[in-house]
Amino acid sequence: MRALQILWKLEVVIAGTFLVLMVLLIFLGGVARSLHYPLNWTGDAATCLFAWACFLCADIAWRNNSLMSIDLVTERLPERLQFCLRMLNYALITVFLLYLVAMGLYLSWISRIRSFQGIPAISYSWVTLSLPVGAILLLITTARKVRGELRGEHAEQRAVDVL
Repeated sequence: MRALQILWKLEVVIAGTFLVLMVLLIFLGGVARSLHYPLNWTGDAATCLFAWACFLCADIAWRNNSLMSIDLVTERLPERLQFCLRMLNYALITVFLLYLVAMGLYLSWISRIRSFQGIPAISYSWVTLSLPVGAILLLITTARKVRGELRGEHAEQRAVDVL
């Protein structure tokens, strides 16, 4: 449990840092281009940071129940049916995330030879690795949500504030 809390705090710090760095790199690239000294690598580096930030932020939002949800119909259903629908939803999410892990690892493997256009010394696998790593983090969060459902906790009670 303590290790997960450390991982969650680290995830928040890394995601925030990547978002800030991405904006700074894009700004730096624009300023350098306007000064007739283009830095072609800034776009590629920002792309890598964006991919990682997307998956890390998705996990943070999923863990904190901050994703969009429309429960206009389901909230009127009996509690037992709501539970069954949530479990079905978690099962579908789990299957999809397992697929993302497998295909993300495959994509990372086949893109290991490809390099960035502006950074030829770096493998594009650093971008594609964000997919399986992010999916694994989302799987951990989903498993914790399922465990909470089986214990009878409501989603609002399971939100974790790591800041």
